[in-house]
Amino acid sequence: MIEISNLFKQHGQQPLFNGLNLEVEKGSVVAVIGPSGSGKSTLLRCINGLEYFQKGCISVDGQKLYGVNEQSYNKAGEDYTVKNIRRRIGMVFQQFNLFPHMTVLNNITEAPVCVMGISRAEAEAVAISLLQKVHLEEKAQSYPAQLSGGEQQRVAIARALAMKPEAMLFDEPTSSLDPEMIEEVLLVVKDLVSEGMTTMIATHEMGFARDVSTHVIFLEKGNIVERGSPKKIFSNPKNKRTKMFLSRFMK
Repeated sequence: MIEISNLFKQHGQQPLFNGLNLEVEKGSVVAVIGPSGSGKSTLLRCINGLEYFQKGCISVDGQKLYGVNEQSYNKAGEDYTVKNIRRRIGMVFQQFNLFPHMTVLNNITEAPVCVMGISRAEAEAVAISLLQKVHLEEKAQSYPAQLSGGEQQRVAIARALAMKPEAMLFDEPTSSLDPEMIEEVLLVVKDLVSEGMTTMIATHEMGFARDVSTHVIFLEKGNIVERGSPKKIFSNPKNKRTKMFLSRFMK
């Protein structure tokens, strides 16, 4: 579903990814863990075309993005590819990014109507079913300011799902939430992955990553230091840095 080949990226003169390779199979759930600044969010943003990279290739269901220094790079072609990728992959950010002047219902229906061209009636019917999925059907006519942080993040998930994606990227979706609101968002994500949605999630919630993922990668300074099954990574990590990091979370 997603293939990252020889990915090189730097911020200014500061290198981040130095030849990273990763494959995400359809239906798998990949948890991306590691310390702050290790590149978790940047990796997801590269996949979704929100950040450029210098070298390498990212393929999403056959749609290929190339590094700006690659011979195959073409600005017009890349822009077209990014649009196609964003129709295939939904993304949920740390910040909820809801339109404050729109109701919950309108936040969810805006993109399907304007981008996919479906009727507003159909979009609203889909939105209501998605609000039921995230347990917020009674909030359809509310505005974002009237919702808790956890409720806003669940609306953001529903909004991403309204585009009928084939995969989902979650960029630390609970990092902006109070502890008591984290569980309600994680439960929604758990329901989603249980339905077979291909998922990548950058997270500091180690217990959640252990419970829902099929694969785990540990990033350190832009490098995949260790990768494997949740059982392997959380119960028997081989790398000293992975052990040190997990010791702070897993008791």
